[in-house]
Amino acid sequence: MSTKDWLEKDYYKVLGVSKNAAPDEIKKAFRKIARDNHPDQNPGDKSAEARFKEASEANAVLSDVEKRKEYDEARSLFGGGFRFNRPGQPGGASPSFEDLFRNAGQGAGQQGFGDLFGGLFSGGGATRRATQRGPRRGADIEGDVTITFEQAVEGATVTMRTVSDQPCPSCRGTGAKAGTLPRVCPTCEGSGMQTTQAGGVFQMSEPCTDCLGRGLIVDTPCPDCGGSGRGKSTKTMNVRIPAGVDDGQRIRLKGKGAAGENGGAPGDLYVSVHVTPHKLFGRSGSNLTLEVPVTFTEASLGADIQIPTMQGQRVKLRIPPSTPNGRTMRVRGRGARKADGTNGDLLVTIKVEVPDDLSEEAKAALQEYAEKAHQGNPREALFGG
Repeated sequence: MSTKDWLEKDYYKVLGVSKNAAPDEIKKAFRKIARDNHPDQNPGDKSAEARFKEASEANAVLSDVEKRKEYDEARSLFGGGFRFNRPGQPGGASPSFEDLFRNAGQGAGQQGFGDLFGGLFSGGGATRRATQRGPRRGADIEGDVTITFEQAVEGATVTMRTVSDQPCPSCRGTGAKAGTLPRVCPTCEGSGMQTTQAGGVFQMSEPCTDCLGRGLIVDTPCPDCGGSGRGKSTKTMNVRIPAGVDDGQRIRLKGKGAAGENGGAPGDLYVSVHVTPHKLFGRSGSNLTLEVPVTFTEASLGADIQIPTMQGQRVKLRIPPSTPNGRTMRVRGRGARKADGTNGDLLVTIKVEVPDDLSEEAKAALQEYAEKAHQGNPREALFGG
């Protein structure tokens, strides 16, 4: 992700949230934008695709605690309106965010912004020398897939398209045109930082104005990436959705994100799964649920009835005599697949249906039944009887 993205783009505005937004609020805002603008839902709509990419980029930063902290500090440090020279202007290509601040903490791993002002109270004005650029892990990617209820129960392999930030294939991330190489910045001697006098004995370290903190100057920028060294990569991949996944669940696929640089490990792919409801079945963990209507006679006298299953087979369910409305019965092994390969159960809820219209003969028969059943008032207990 380039410095331009970090310091010029307002990711909070992109997602439509405040700067104090909680993680859940950020996640909810991104999901709505991704759902409305996903390329698979809007084929050929370039504006929707651009909106989706922009929201994905913003979410990748704001949903990560450390990246969000660095992003907020960077915009606070440079006022959120920092601008970089374009390729062809002094300094050549725009540096990446990591390039801009890497030399501020060299020799001590990733130290954040602590050493950015390392020369503020130092007595000398010497700059750090450039060091070999080490491996850098690829960025994480987020995506959404929508699957059927059956696919969620049984598991499925689906195809999804991802968009990620990759090293430019033409210049291999150097930012320089093929056949040329960047040169070490003579002003900062490759450190990417320069020390200026801030009045009196105070000195301040800041990104070099000639190389814009990169430590290198690109004299002939790559025409494909404009000298940034980065490019967008779109690829289609098959993603395995495990059996028993829930609606809204987020799956991590390790190593399926953006490629790393200089031998760095690739990032991860995070897939948010959306499950369409089924017209008959519901879910309760690894169990499936089903409401089955029965007649008053079947519930009263008992009956053997046929019910459907998710596997497509019909099974026999025995209704005991005097079964009340709302009773739940269990059909073992006819539920959703579990992680160990076994199946949950099918939970069948009995719904006694009352006829909409009765003939005179039926009414007379029911009246005779009521007289012979000698059933007491079932509501007496409501009044303390």
